[in-house]
Amino acid sequence: MNAMLVVIVGIIILIAGYVFYGGWLAKQWGVDDTKVTPAHELEDGMDYVPAKAPVLMGHHFSSIAGAGPINGPIQAAVFGWVPVVLWVLIGGIFFGAVHDYGALFASIRHKGQSIGEVIALNIGDRAKKLFLIFSYLTLILVVAAFASIVASTFQATYVDDVLDVEKSGTNASVAMISLLFIVMAVLFGFFVYRKGAPLSVATVVGVIGIVVCLAIGLNWHPIYLNNAAWMWIIGAYILVASVAPVWILLQPRDYLSSFLLYAMMIIAAVGVIGAGLTGADAAHMDMPAFTGWVDTLAPTGSSLGSVFPALFVTIACGAISGFHSLVGSGTTAKQLDHERDAKPIAYGGMLIECALALISLAAVSFIWTEYANKEIVTPTQVFATGISRMVASIPGLAGAQSTISSLLVLTVSVFCLTSLDTATRLARYMFQEFWLKPGETAKDATGFKAVLCNSLVATAITVVAGVGLGMTGYSKIWPLFGAANQLLAALALLAVCAWLGNIGKNNKMFYFPMLFMLVVTLYSLFQTITTKIGQITSTDPEVLAKVDWGTYAQAILGALLFVLAIVLAVEGCMTIFGKKKKVQA
Repeated sequence: MNAMLVVIVGIIILIAGYVFYGGWLAKQWGVDDTKVTPAHELEDGMDYVPAKAPVLMGHHFSSIAGAGPINGPIQAAVFGWVPVVLWVLIGGIFFGAVHDYGALFASIRHKGQSIGEVIALNIGDRAKKLFLIFSYLTLILVVAAFASIVASTFQATYVDDVLDVEKSGTNASVAMISLLFIVMAVLFGFFVYRKGAPLSVATVVGVIGIVVCLAIGLNWHPIYLNNAAWMWIIGAYILVASVAPVWILLQPRDYLSSFLLYAMMIIAAVGVIGAGLTGADAAHMDMPAFTGWVDTLAPTGSSLGSVFPALFVTIACGAISGFHSLVGSGTTAKQLDHERDAKPIAYGGMLIECALALISLAAVSFIWTEYANKEIVTPTQVFATGISRMVASIPGLAGAQSTISSLLVLTVSVFCLTSLDTATRLARYMFQEFWLKPGETAKDATGFKAVLCNSLVATAITVVAGVGLGMTGYSKIWPLFGAANQLLAALALLAVCAWLGNIGKNNKMFYFPMLFMLVVTLYSLFQTITTKIGQITSTDPEVLAKVDWGTYAQAILGALLFVLAIVLAVEGCMTIFGKKKKVQA
């Protein structure tokens, strides 16, 4: 099978899904561009700030993308390219894009507040509390993981307490470029939002600035710090960034950073198409179409298990991801300029991720033998190696492989910091909403609730918890994230479905995706719980030697998530299929 054909045909299908299914959804739900969005109605210069569609697309896409659409398809490739392609296309068009679009649309009709508020007004306050607790804890785990990942890409290497400048050079470059990006974003926001600079002119200058930042960072990077120092610095940065007005950092930085991701996708597309047209050996997918119902390759040394549910939990951002609903209903909804912008930003943004997932699959197929033989297994390295080799197979570009590979790794690293900032701000929103009654905002809080709903207090608690966990061992419970993330997706689908039913709109397009993701999540959690209990109760000394607090934590948290899913599913289905609540559209 030719990888170029897979990617091109897949993108054509995604475009058709956007035009026809996305357009049909807008009509069914009653998207109305004459309605005033929360960004205008509640504009406060802090969180509620209208953004032009291209700028908001940059923020939204940068926040939801990260390394997700690269990691998932590459890891799931152990089942063969056919299952991956089918889930990316079907899941993306009928599951993920519907989920993202629905979450954003529901939020803008609920004052730009989170899915938790949608649940409170359409299902019940108890369901809201449970959802917010779960969402907040999940985001704490995300903050811990991404802070640790970012720090690891910045940290210097020491050998016997002596700095190894040569080995630390790449990380120091990434750190320097990231810091320069922050400075450039602040300048961009100041001139666009406070001095009225035209977006087109500012964009051209900004893109040139990106190139300058790359050139400076690659050639001058004097900052060499250890992991702990970078964790403290990152904690301070996200504390400030998450309470700063969105116009001064979040909007401009994500907008400018998105051009790096677009460039990465263009380079990848050139590699895939170029290799296909030149007839390079790499143009053909060497991986099997289907390897079997169980992962026996296990390139990383740990098997994913059976196709169901592993395929649908492993490929998250490339098909459907619950984290997207938190971004859409958290930051994006508060900046949406017009309701018409929701379709390209949410539905379109998800399908662009699907396209990146297909390109990632092509990348692993080009180095399939090395991947299957456990020679190159880290997803980011697999992606960078595969794409750079494709580009190098094009006549005249053979010498570009090393440079392109480094730039691709750099781009993925930059986006981890973007996702970290967004996740921290989202966690702050969740923490604030937990203390509020349905329909209230942070400004309505009084007494001790007013203190807890204070932006700085809520963010400080989040940063301390997230960075603290990142420094003490988040990896012990990280394996639960896949199921937790897909549970978020199922619950977001359920919430939007309930709201649409309550206001008399067609919500049947949510039935199957909602039920399917619930089943996937419950089955995955059941597997985790039984596996961990089996390890804890084992009589095998070798098995017991590997049991630690993480084993108990996964068993307990997995059981709590299982119960949470059941409770919310029952309450949600009673709302959807029972007596409807009367709520305002």
